[in-house]
Amino acid sequence: MPGDHSSELSRLRIVLTVFFALDGFVFAGWVVRIPAIKEQTGASASALGLALLGVSAGAVVTMMLTGRLCSRYGSHRVTVVCGVLLSLSVALPPLTHSALALGAVLLVFGAAYGGINVAFNSAAVDLVAALRRPIMPSFHAAFSLGGMVGAGLGGLVAGSLSPTRHLLGLTVIGLLVTAVAGRVLLRHETPAPARDSARDSAPPPAPSTAAATPAPSAGAAGAAAASSREQSAADPSREERVPRRLDVRTRRLVVVFGLIALCTAYGEGALADWGALHLEQDLGARPGLAAAGYTCFALAMTIGRLTGTRLLERLGLSRTVVAGGALAAAGMLLGALSPSVWVALFGFAVTGLGLANIFPVAVERAGALAGPRGVAIASTLGYGGMLLGPPAIGFMADWFSLSAALTSVAVLAAVAAAIGYGTRRATRSDG
Repeated sequence: MPGDHSSELSRLRIVLTVFFALDGFVFAGWVVRIPAIKEQTGASASALGLALLGVSAGAVVTMMLTGRLCSRYGSHRVTVVCGVLLSLSVALPPLTHSALALGAVLLVFGAAYGGINVAFNSAAVDLVAALRRPIMPSFHAAFSLGGMVGAGLGGLVAGSLSPTRHLLGLTVIGLLVTAVAGRVLLRHETPAPARDSARDSAPPPAPSTAAATPAPSAGAAGAAAASSREQSAADPSREERVPRRLDVRTRRLVVVFGLIALCTAYGEGALADWGALHLEQDLGARPGLAAAGYTCFALAMTIGRLTGTRLLERLGLSRTVVAGGALAAAGMLLGALSPSVWVALFGFAVTGLGLANIFPVAVERAGALAGPRGVAIASTLGYGGMLLGPPAIGFMADWFSLSAALTSVAVLAAVAAAIGYGTRRATRSDG
């Protein structure tokens, strides 16, 4: 019945939101304990930097594989498996006592992190298609909120709990949440895309001899097509488990949306690692005020994602990307070049609002075009941008200055806006 189907989709949306929030919560919990684990392992700054690359390497390598696994086994199953692996692997870093061992376990943690990101984004893309509403930003808002809660909780317990006990607690929480939410997720099949309501409400054509009997020249093909349609209708998840063949045009569009994700993730990574240093070193802010720079950015991004569905419904995909990129570019120029700390903080917040919905839109469009493989390609490129940002800013800061280097965030945000404008026709026809 329509009511039952609607409530089923609502439950599925809630469960996926929980997984997004759990991912942000666990990852942020690990991040806030990096200084303590650095001290425990006795790693130098350079050795720690190499060890931390294990998270990135594990994620990037796993993302493309996860796309294939989602196509074969279904994104719901892969999400649950990766949720278990993520919860277990976050307890491993405090057990290491050298940079080499830390890098090895972070490969495992990164693999689980990359895998669950592709899996639940693929599941979210299917739900967006079934609901025919642009709700993707709300899932990414849950990730941001989970990250803020995880970081806040980690800061509160850092003085009373060792990293081993803290991260083991995250493991217990993660396994409990995955057990409860995973059972619900596994009971739901991948939703079939919503069909056109006008077409669905139209009465079926009257039976006729001509319609009932296929043409002799196409009898075998007609029977095969009918059989295939019946099987797909009986099992809506069948299409997901069969990998889609990407033609050249589709592959190019997926890569283009991946480049949009890269441009925006570059800014997120750059501000996370260099924003506070810019405020303190270039503008003379005190450490506490400098630390508020990324908080302003992250909070504005969360607010932007919470309101993203309404924004997308009002402006559409292309206008949201173009307006967001332009807003982020203006905000980052303000944040990087302003001589005032408070104006720079305002610029960081504007940048967060501008970038908030571009990454979710890019991933959703890639998934709508190519299924889990599209999500994997866009996620890999986007994550690559987050990795590229911090070292690129560092090199440019050495060559020029940190404030000049941060303007590259504005440049890439403008590039994302330009790409969004250039692909507006493709987005309209394929969406």
